Amino acid sequence: MGNSVDFGGRPIHFIGIGGIGMSGLAYVLARRGLPVSGSDLKSTNITQKLAAEGAHIFLKQDASNLDFFHNHPSGQTPQIICSTAIGKTNGELTAALELGCPIFHRSDVLAAMIAEYTSIGVAGTHGKTTTSSAIGYMLVTAGVDPTIVVGGEVTAWDGNARVGNSEYFVAEVDESDGSLVKHAPKIGVITNIELDHPDHYKSLEQVIDTFTTFSQQCQVTIGSVDCEIVRDRIKPTISYSVEPGQLADYTAEAIDYHCAGTSAQIYESGELLGTLKLGVLGKHNLSNALAAIAVGRKIGLDFRSIASGLAGFNGAKRRFELRGYQNDITFIDDYAHHPSEILVTLSAARLRVGAERRVVAIFQPHRYSRTLEFLAEFAQSFTDADLVIITDIYSAGEANTGAISGEKVVAQIGHYHPNVRFEPTLDAVSQFLTHNLQPGDICLFLGAGNLNQIIPDVVEFYRTATNPSRSGSVA
Repeated sequence: MGNSVDFGGRPIHFIGIGGIGMSGLAYVLARRGLPVSGSDLKSTNITQKLAAEGAHIFLKQDASNLDFFHNHPSGQTPQIICSTAIGKTNGELTAALELGCPIFHRSDVLAAMIAEYTSIGVAGTHGKTTTSSAIGYMLVTAGVDPTIVVGGEVTAWDGNARVGNSEYFVAEVDESDGSLVKHAPKIGVITNIELDHPDHYKSLEQVIDTFTTFSQQCQVTIGSVDCEIVRDRIKPTISYSVEPGQLADYTAEAIDYHCAGTSAQIYESGELLGTLKLGVLGKHNLSNALAAIAVGRKIGLDFRSIASGLAGFNGAKRRFELRGYQNDITFIDDYAHHPSEILVTLSAARLRVGAERRVVAIFQPHRYSRTLEFLAEFAQSFTDADLVIITDIYSAGEANTGAISGEKVVAQIGHYHPNVRFEPTLDAVSQFLTHNLQPGDICLFLGAGNLNQIIPDVVEFYRTATNPSRSGSVA
């Protein structure tokens, strides 16, 4: 694949344009007035939004889509943009290669955008979507008017991208496929470093090498020294920490984690900046906010503007997202798919409801490789849940070697948790939930697959059921 994307007017065609990573880039380019097109397998709110911005959308991935360019006004064949999810056997990609179209990875487009701006690139194994969204929101509310591309949808700008008129560009940059090394933003943020993608990386050391290269390409690196790897191997230019006694440029004291959010006194190089109040829950979100504060201060914002913006930030969709509240049952959708993410998400849920109410965790394991690699860690990630429900593994396109299964995940969790069930299909999960949830429960749907598709039906059941059945209820 090439590395020099032409933003001068040559057509740009995205294979898989509706994906969360692809669509944000397509939106920015369409808003610039460039000839953007793309294919996907179905119409969604994302593809409809792109069509409204002038993008030509094909609801199939087929070689015939490229016939559209035979008489294109530009007289040029399109530049083809793919993500890692598009395999070499994809018919549309094969046809593009036969036509001699330039082929680019999604990350090449993002890298080209990053090079055009005073860019802030947010990386990390966990928290990068929330942190990049928080930074973007903070800059918007401070009047900076940034362009933003993140890996989740944010209500504040009604999607995963925003086009501004300033020099600043906030981007979530991804390490999952190694493409992080293509990016050289002015300011790089690293929230933490762990092995999360064993389908790409053979070892944690390879992950560290990728983040190290990224950091070396940034003019300034802002990093959490609560992560030992970031502290000792990356050695960020500007550091932050929420842990007591940790030496860092930005720290928090007098921290109060409560059911409605967090408050803390924020220090910069030992000097009190002021009090920060957040509406999002938990230590991990305070850490994300410190990263945003460090970015804001680096570009010259006063703390009052920073704190005001962060106070109004409610998070990105699928990050502890409230999806419904019926019969005194709270329904939460969260993207957590790694043991560390499950731990902090369930901890936030416990903080929200206290010890008297049940935390019900429904987890759809994501990828056979990840589930097998972290099976021991997954087994011990559900301590804050009262009831755990596990589904079959969501393959995400991986072949099933037979080495791991949903039943094996349940068996391992059962060594540490007294109340875990296996409900293999989404239909089985729905049936179980409609008979076993109780008033006061907080019900969390966890995973990066399609588990959240059942949330509306479960919420609707409890909306219309005046006396939901408790027969066979699991304590």
